[in-house]
Amino acid sequence: MNQMLEPFQFTFMQHGLLAALLVSVTCATLGCYVVLRRMAFVGDAMAHTAMPGLVLAHIQGWNLFLGALAADLLTAAGIAVVSRRQGVREDTAIGILFTGMFALGIVIISTTRSFRDLTHMLFGNILGVTTLDLILMAAVAVVVLATLALFHKELELTSVDPGYARSIGLNPDRLRLLLLLLLALTVVSGIQAVGVVLTSAMLVSPAAAAGLLTHRLKPMMAVAVVVAAVSGVSGLYLSYFFNVSSGAAIVLCATAIFVFIFAGKWIGSQTRSA
Repeated sequence: MNQMLEPFQFTFMQHGLLAALLVSVTCATLGCYVVLRRMAFVGDAMAHTAMPGLVLAHIQGWNLFLGALAADLLTAAGIAVVSRRQGVREDTAIGILFTGMFALGIVIISTTRSFRDLTHMLFGNILGVTTLDLILMAAVAVVVLATLALFHKELELTSVDPGYARSIGLNPDRLRLLLLLLLALTVVSGIQAVGVVLTSAMLVSPAAAAGLLTHRLKPMMAVAVVVAAVSGVSGLYLSYFFNVSSGAAIVLCATAIFVFIFAGKWIGSQTRSA
């Protein structure tokens, strides 16, 4: 028991645990909509398009959270506007803005003297979160979860049957824009914990694992939150005892859980068919 509690005698581990749980709950819940709507590429794009905002904020000494948020909100609005134009599909709009914004971030990075100072943006530094970071993460979690609860029926219907939703007076385009804005907030809150490169994995992996166990949205969200939380805590333990990257360890734990559930389902199906 003492060994289990040992890591959390340090303040940075306590902050890391709170950050992991906040990011886990937010990413896992919203990730269920991402998986249901087949928007995994959007989450990945949002994570990468935060780069120019992060780098500019770093160079100018501004708040990194606000810099990344500004870049992602601009991307979300850009995807919504460009994809509405005739002849431009949404995946095309995402690809254009994704590569363009990420390239802009790389160009700005190349003007700085040191790449080393920016590596935490790519891979995260969950053990370096401050009290202010935790407050911002908690605020994002409250906003995202409250909005999802308020518009749950509308988002679920437009995810499953957008044609029927439109026929009864709902606007799938507006709800999709709302989801993109929530994605922007969630991605930015996750960047501090697991970085630009790994944030999209926390949106997709827990929800995908939950989707293997249930196809009902609410139970899927509950299972995804548990998977994400277990991954967060397990990843922190691995990073502490084996001295590895915390963000990468968290994502690997989520991936391992997905593979375990997938293998269990496959073995079960093979046994029944035999």
